[in-house]
Amino acid sequence: MRESSFPRTAVVLSGGEGIRLRPITKDLPKGLVKVGGKPLLQWVVEWLKASGVKLVVMGVAYLKEQIIEYFGNGERFGVRIKYSVHTVEGGTGEGFRLAIARHVDESTFFALNGDQITDIKLGSMLSRHTKIGGLATIAVVHPRLPFGLVEVDKRDSCRGFLEKPILMDRFISTGVYVFEKKITKYLPARGDVERLTFPRLSRLNRLGAYRHHGSFITVNSLRELEEAEEALRESA
Repeated sequence: MRESSFPRTAVVLSGGEGIRLRPITKDLPKGLVKVGGKPLLQWVVEWLKASGVKLVVMGVAYLKEQIIEYFGNGERFGVRIKYSVHTVEGGTGEGFRLAIARHVDESTFFALNGDQITDIKLGSMLSRHTKIGGLATIAVVHPRLPFGLVEVDKRDSCRGFLEKPILMDRFISTGVYVFEKKITKYLPARGDVERLTFPRLSRLNRLGAYRHHGSFITVNSLRELEEAEEALRESA
C-alpha cells in the first residue's frame, strides 16, 4: 500500500461514564483508569501512533477536563490531539458525528471506542476495507465466554469441562472501525452506531468485516479490568 493512501486520522471516543467500573470511575473518566501501569486511553494512543496515525480526534464527555489535561495537544505522545465535546446521553452516534464534522478532513479514516488494548494491524484492515468497498468495516474477533461450560450427557452425567472456551462459530465487534466520511448521513443525532447505524448499513450491504486473530483486551467492567491486568502480566 502506498504511503500516501494510509489515513492519518483516528477518531477515538472516550465519553462514557464507565458505570460498570464504579467505584473507580466515580471521580475518574474511564479512559484514565490504569491498566498495566498506565491509563487505558494511553494504550490506545500509543498503538495508533505505532500504526502510523498522526492526528487523534478525541470525543469526550464525562469528566472531560481530566482527559484534556492529561493528554494535552498530544505532543508528549508523538501525535496531534484535537478534542470534540459531546454529551453522555448522545451516545456514540453523536460522539462520532460531531467529531467527524469538526476535525476530520480525510475521506477515509479510523474510528474506535477507546476502551481496548489490541495489536490489530490497521494497514491490513484498511486493505480489507478498500477491497470490500463499503462505508464502514468492523474488526471482529471470536468471543471467549466469561465462564466455563459443563458437558452433560442425556443421563445427566457430567462428561467434562471446558474452561472459558472460545466460540469459533461466532464473532463480536472489537469497537475498531474504518469509516468513509460519507457515513455521517447514517449517524444518528442521538443513540449508538452499534444499534442504529451498523444494522442499517448491513441491510444495505455496505458494512464489511475484518477478522482479527491477534490480541484483543477490552475493559468494560471490574472483572474485565482484573482479567486485563492478568493478561498483560502474562504477556510481559
